[in-house]
Amino acid sequence: MRETLRQLFGRRGGEPELEKAIGYRFSRPALLEMALIHRSYRFESAGTTVDNQRLEFLGDAVLGLLTAAYMYDKFADHDEGVLTTLRSQLTSGQALARVGTGIGLGKYLKMGKGEERTGGCNRPTTLADAIEAVVGAAYLDGGMRACQRIFNTLFVPHIRHLDDDLWAGNPKGKLQEVCQRRWKTGPQYHIVRKEGPAHAQVFAVDVRVNGDVLGSGSGTNKQEAEAQAAANALRSLLRGAKQV
Repeated sequence: MRETLRQLFGRRGGEPELEKAIGYRFSRPALLEMALIHRSYRFESAGTTVDNQRLEFLGDAVLGLLTAAYMYDKFADHDEGVLTTLRSQLTSGQALARVGTGIGLGKYLKMGKGEERTGGCNRPTTLADAIEAVVGAAYLDGGMRACQRIFNTLFVPHIRHLDDDLWAGNPKGKLQEVCQRRWKTGPQYHIVRKEGPAHAQVFAVDVRVNGDVLGSGSGTNKQEAEAQAAANALRSLLRGAKQV
């Protein structure tokens, strides 16, 4: 397989730049090369029998473990729910795609012609899958130590931003949790205003607990306005130096 992959990619090509970006140099470069083969390339290329899907599966598991271990060690004051939220934020498809974009991963991918024409190299889902595949390849090449180096280079710099916005993915769920813990009751959302024509309305919403307004928000639909109100309520609680 190694010789076949070298024929497809050439002798390392631009890979030293990618290895520098991820903080790890492969002793078996064919593994990294395989991590960069999109399934569309395999389908369109006679003689190519591998792609990065299996490596993606492996990398997903490895990355989840590394993230969980890091969160457990660094956030000793947080409970399981918060740690789960942090892990989910760092390993979400959106977050992985940002990491891939940040290192220019798309330019290293081997894509089918159709995928390449439609911008597949920079598609968020493709970049997220490829990052996981690279981690999986690193595990086969150098074990957890290799993956730890990649994690430290690509993911740890993003972690410091997570603790300031734990509710980013689900503000209503987080506010529900906070209210139940603090007041033993859930928040209530009230539409206080609707403006604009029927096809372009803007909703204004308050969120209240025991009759007190905790936050307000607006949006082009009720769900968006409620999410913004919940996020603003959580920010207000934090600014009030109350433990969320």
